[in-house]
Amino acid sequence: MRRAPQRLSGIVSLTVGRPDPTVLQDFLSRRFSLSRRAAKAMIDGRSVWVNRSCVWIAGYRLRVGDRIELPERVVRGAKEQGKASRTAPERAAIPAKRHVRVLWRGDRYLICDKPAGMLSCGSPDSVEDVLRGQESLPGLVAVHRLDRDTTGCLMFALDDAALHAAVEVFKTHRVAKTYNAIAVGRFPHLHQTVDSPIDGQPAVSRITREAVSADASFLRIRIETGRTNQIRRHLASIRFPIVGDRTFGLKSARDPRLMQVPRQMLHSSSIEMPNPLEPGSTIKAHSPLPADFRAVLRLFGMGKRRP
Repeated sequence: MRRAPQRLSGIVSLTVGRPDPTVLQDFLSRRFSLSRRAAKAMIDGRSVWVNRSCVWIAGYRLRVGDRIELPERVVRGAKEQGKASRTAPERAAIPAKRHVRVLWRGDRYLICDKPAGMLSCGSPDSVEDVLRGQESLPGLVAVHRLDRDTTGCLMFALDDAALHAAVEVFKTHRVAKTYNAIAVGRFPHLHQTVDSPIDGQPAVSRITREAVSADASFLRIRIETGRTNQIRRHLASIRFPIVGDRTFGLKSARDPRLMQVPRQMLHSSSIEMPNPLEPGSTIKAHSPLPADFRAVLRLFGMGKRRP
């Protein structure tokens, strides 16, 4: 007999019965009356958990009795998107451009507040592409990158000469970049430096504990190098992975709250560097913690914290 969905603490829970499809994508499609494409999108977004383990393979084989869990907001969003596609397919085919907040702008550089879920550059709907149209700056180009789901300060040059000048400053490690993260577990130190190499290259992350609860820690990290996924990999290497990190973090969720976290909780809170084109001046910007980050702090009992 098929069990009805259970909604508890924002999580939809289903149990696989004998009449159900055994392929995860088909199971979700049938149970929620979604297209197979919409079901796959939920899986690709690493929002689906089978027996408390995150699964991101659409063809994953299920067994009778398996427990499938995913956030209620993900199901609701998929259904709303499907409804919009059916009622207005011509509009749904062309997604609206998102607005990106500008934190600081000079004559040759710009720093924005990157939202979650967007690439920094390299695609038609990236932050770079949106800003080019939004600010009427066709020559704008990203100086560095943030992961798709990392939020906060992201710097752009307005022309190629400014880009090359900024990249040279980055190479000298004179750029101060500070991040905030929520890590799994009680971080035991007020301060800790992690300097293990990444991909054979030197990497240094300086960690400060801002707050702790029984199961998570609010951290501030200043990086002296900018290796790919540096903070995520360094924190995972010392067994305090970032909450919501489905790649380097926990692959299972004994704590059901982990299934409610929409993304990796990593935020680029500030950036500061000498302006390479204006000697004596400084480029500096600060981004406050986004709403979903503050919500996860509350979820893990750390309440309202200063940005």
